[in-house]
Amino acid sequence: MRETDFMTRRSLLQMTAAAGPGAAALSAAAAQSAQNTRKRPNIVLIYADDLGCFGNTTIKTPHIDRLAAEGVRFTDFVVSWPACTPSRSGLLTGRYPQRNGLYDMIRNNEVDAGFQFDEATYAVSPEMALGLDLREITVGQAMKQAGYATGIVGKWDSGRARRFLPLQRGFDSYYGFANTGIDYYTHERYGVPSMFRGNERVKEQGHATELFRREALRFIDGHRDRPFFLYFAPNAPHAASTFDKNAPQVPEEYVRMYGATPKDRKAQYYGLVTQLDAAVGAMLDQLRRHGLEDNTLVVFASDNGGSGPGNNGPLRGAKAQMFEGGIRVPMIARWPGRIPKGTVSSEFASTLEFFPTFLAAAGASPPPGVILDGMNLLPVLEGKAKSPRNEFFWQRRGDKAARVGQWKWVESEKGNGLFDLAADVGEKRDLSADKPDVLRQVKARWAAWRKEMDECEPRGPFRDY
Repeated sequence: MRETDFMTRRSLLQMTAAAGPGAAALSAAAAQSAQNTRKRPNIVLIYADDLGCFGNTTIKTPHIDRLAAEGVRFTDFVVSWPACTPSRSGLLTGRYPQRNGLYDMIRNNEVDAGFQFDEATYAVSPEMALGLDLREITVGQAMKQAGYATGIVGKWDSGRARRFLPLQRGFDSYYGFANTGIDYYTHERYGVPSMFRGNERVKEQGHATELFRREALRFIDGHRDRPFFLYFAPNAPHAASTFDKNAPQVPEEYVRMYGATPKDRKAQYYGLVTQLDAAVGAMLDQLRRHGLEDNTLVVFASDNGGSGPGNNGPLRGAKAQMFEGGIRVPMIARWPGRIPKGTVSSEFASTLEFFPTFLAAAGASPPPGVILDGMNLLPVLEGKAKSPRNEFFWQRRGDKAARVGQWKWVESEKGNGLFDLAADVGEKRDLSADKPDVLRQVKARWAAWRKEMDECEPRGPFRDY
């Protein structure tokens, strides 16, 4: 990797080249697992799906609100891509999607034309053929080598073929689905059964969120006597991936909480959020019952901005867009005794920070051979330091965006402009004509980032090399 003067590189963790899918590269971290790990904190990462930023006063989320009251809430927190798959690849690797190779969606677009897959056609479709490059090291691998029990419950979205599934990527246990979405009740992906336990597909009755809640509680119960890392990734409140758009997708009890009928689209969305909130509450209660609350770092975030009935106001745009409504997400962190209660932080940070932050919390070193685009956020969470992040860059096919300090540049199908986020978080006033020097500088930073991504060691599945 060629060295650059790229600002965020000052905070990157530079190491030597990794071999294979990562086992040899993690040997140094593996040595640490021989230490006494009991005092290491448990880590629970809750990653919602298509949940917009803070501010809705209608949706009932008492448990997420409780989490914020007992920790820190970030108001300027972003993801690495405005939709599912690449956002999750950034989280899992701590690297820009353009660096880890998974920088577009893994989905079968034929469903948009009403095509229903059977097992034979699905077996040779992109959803079966594509996945996170096997040379990439996931946070699951790194945490496992640090001596943690590792589990994922919910949405994986980093490859459905066996070689890409979580058990092959550092997780000890897996219950969920591996593609971008399913029907909440049938657990099918446009007709194809898609729920997994470990490496095998399973068929169970029940709403997906309730099943994921059950599995998360089982994981906490089963690993309460040793440090664990739980990645809880429900598909709520993402719309169901099903042809029958009128089929109910949320238990009626949650819809009735909003005084609506089960067919009310907005009430369904609200109900899915409240049902997710109940699952969060159950997990927090479980940690408390086992006496694990004070020794557990709980992080809550979303993979991108809201869509459909979701409201991202006052932010402009939504999921799949480069405006703040597509990339700015809620983030809450709680760690009693380490993170001050009831605090709000306007520090700029991203999901790329999770990987190095979790390792730092565990007292472990990052894996050798990997350039991370994130940084340890613990001092910021504790209120002891400012965020070292000053820049972030995005690309979604022809859409581009850059954030440098307070300045945000967007060039996309949905609109263009230069915006001062300090004064205009809604990106309403284009300052391109008023600030041509700033525009040139921000675009130059994006070009330098793009050049670095092009020159790094290539990764699949999308890059041509």
